[in-house]
Amino acid sequence: MAQFPFGFGKPDDDQPGFDFGSPADLSAALHRFADLLSWSGGTVNWDLARDVARQSIAADDVSVTEADQRDVAESLRLADLWLEPHTELPGAIRAARAWSRAEWIEATLPTWRELVEPVAARVVEAFGSELSAGLAGEAAGPDAELPAQLQQLTGPLAAMMRQVGGVMYGGQVGQALGALARDVVSSTDVGLPLAGAGQAALLPAGVAAFAAGLDVPLTEVRIFLALREAAYHRLYAGTPWLRSRLIGVLEEYARGITIDTERIRQAMESIDPTHPETLQDALIGGLFEPQRTPAQQATLDRLETLLALIEGWVDEVTDQAAREHLPAAAGLIEMVRRRRATGGPAEQTFAALVGLELRPRRLRDAAALWAAVRHARSVAGRDALWRHPDLLPTAEDLADPLGFVEGLDEQ
Repeated sequence: MAQFPFGFGKPDDDQPGFDFGSPADLSAALHRFADLLSWSGGTVNWDLARDVARQSIAADDVSVTEADQRDVAESLRLADLWLEPHTELPGAIRAARAWSRAEWIEATLPTWRELVEPVAARVVEAFGSELSAGLAGEAAGPDAELPAQLQQLTGPLAAMMRQVGGVMYGGQVGQALGALARDVVSSTDVGLPLAGAGQAALLPAGVAAFAAGLDVPLTEVRIFLALREAAYHRLYAGTPWLRSRLIGVLEEYARGITIDTERIRQAMESIDPTHPETLQDALIGGLFEPQRTPAQQATLDRLETLLALIEGWVDEVTDQAAREHLPAAAGLIEMVRRRRATGGPAEQTFAALVGLELRPRRLRDAAALWAAVRHARSVAGRDALWRHPDLLPTAEDLADPLGFVEGLDEQ
């Protein structure tokens, strides 16, 4: 029995796959596929992405309790209080919540849509055009010009293939989000508040997984992660241009995407329609991965620098607050840095789909730079650099924090 991708299989454990010999299964799959192709809400089928993501975590997701809600709310309140002496940026949490993994998916999906759509539009367009051209070429035969009637069908065929691409992309994005939901601990794990300004949240299941194996009380781990969550919200609320700047860099990256159509063509040849798992293998293998040009690499370098500055500032502020109150602060800070610097399978899966990684590779350099600025210019002088993007350190400054500080003194 073959496993049919993107939510066509039966949900129960006894019948997890799709039986191509069953008329009932085939009829249900065809109806499901028709429903998916009727999607008109954007390039990626986000309804499918949501369904796949939620299905992937449904078996072991646990609902949060009232005690979870109280613990998270108290941890975030305490964290905001501890941050007060260490930043000029005001507290910004408007709502403090505990989320299950499914709630994380629902709350963050609009932001993921904003992040992914610009890249997906270029990739799915190329995929649809290549697939429709291949089908039309097979119908005409090798070395033959397309008949006039077939030429008239290429436009609608390309449109339908783009819909197919959106379905496949949606399914794979859903799987990536489901994997991420198992890894995250808060609403800001990827460097920006995924649920919106002031909407702070911790995932008790993620916090517990983070604390597993540590000789640190769970309460202390929770408060430490709440410090990071509260610091992110202060930074984004106190820096109104920051979110749009980050999204703008991602959109600039999307505009410069070039797709390796030859790679798509070769991948299409390896797909067996009677074995849908071959399609998933092709997708996971980077079927939709864009090529990186020198200009694209320059854009990614700017993105990585901005993410490193954001994460480094959060590290610097959290470090100062945590060391005053939490005995295990140093070890927890180092664990977070390693976790963000190396990423994991879920982040790698997402990177293969959209062609980029939301990870700060120069996190330690950025944290050291912000600490140097604080020593030289005080907390107020450090935070004042977020007033305008032109004031921020560059990638070159990260390699020479003392030189950057000396330059500030000369201004």
